[in-house]
Amino acid sequence: MTTPTPAAQTFNVSHLNDAEFKGGGLRSYSAYRDLGVAAATHGLAQAHVIRMTAPFSPEWSERHHHNVQFQLVYVLKGWFKTDFEGHGAQLMQAGSCWTQPPGIRHTVVGWSDDCELLEIILPAVHETVVDPVVNH
Repeated sequence: MTTPTPAAQTFNVSHLNDAEFKGGGLRSYSAYRDLGVAAATHGLAQAHVIRMTAPFSPEWSERHHHNVQFQLVYVLKGWFKTDFEGHGAQLMQAGSCWTQPPGIRHTVVGWSDDCELLEIILPAVHETVVDPVVNH
């Protein structure tokens, strides 16, 4: 993973507009509102609001990790539950914030129908890797 070369950052403002939530992101059950950070930082960071658009289904749960340098998630509305390798299942509610160390394996195990998350990731372009299932 390479870090983007620092470049002059630009001023950016993003106001709430429900029409800006778009599908087609990493997860089919979510809509994403790009906050313009990737463009303003020339790829140094990404920030978006993730809105869950379908009720949770276990079929969407798969162990994975992200090849990132930094990842922070803040629950804006509802709740979100993830099982983190070495830390177990964590229930995050509105107002909860967590950082995921680079490469930590995790599995999403539930969310509320009204769940919205703010996610900040460095760098903006990164890889998500599905991890093999290990049976003991």
